[in-house]
Amino acid sequence: MTVDPTDDRPVYKQLADLIRAQIQQGELRPGQRIPAEHDYAQEQHISRDSVRKAMAILRNEGLIIVARRGSHVRSRADLTATNIDQGRIFTRMPTEPERRQLQIGEGVPIFVIEQDDQEDTILPGDRTFIVIKKD
Repeated sequence: MTVDPTDDRPVYKQLADLIRAQIQQGELRPGQRIPAEHDYAQEQHISRDSVRKAMAILRNEGLIIVARRGSHVRSRADLTATNIDQGRIFTRMPTEPERRQLQIGEGVPIFVIEQDDQEDTILPGDRTFIVIKKD
């Protein structure tokens, strides 16, 4: 599959779809380093800005981890399970101090868990999955 610049969909969304499919099909495995922006740009004949936008989409979806030394497919080991007995859960975008405290990139939402007689718990949306216990 390749990016089609004549398609109505923006090329960065096409590239994000392509990489997402490779992750879901196991072509890119958890922990595996994905090709560099420069490589994708050359291979797909698109700008590095388009590649960066595609990577931002995948990062915000929690599928990849973007670091200075390359991007990797997120491993299940990078995710934290949080058990909820009762209470309310909602998502929102973090404030700047929350983003810094949780060390999350721009565009990554947070989970806010409200439980009776407890301080709200705030968790990064890209590294957390919620398990709700049933009675």
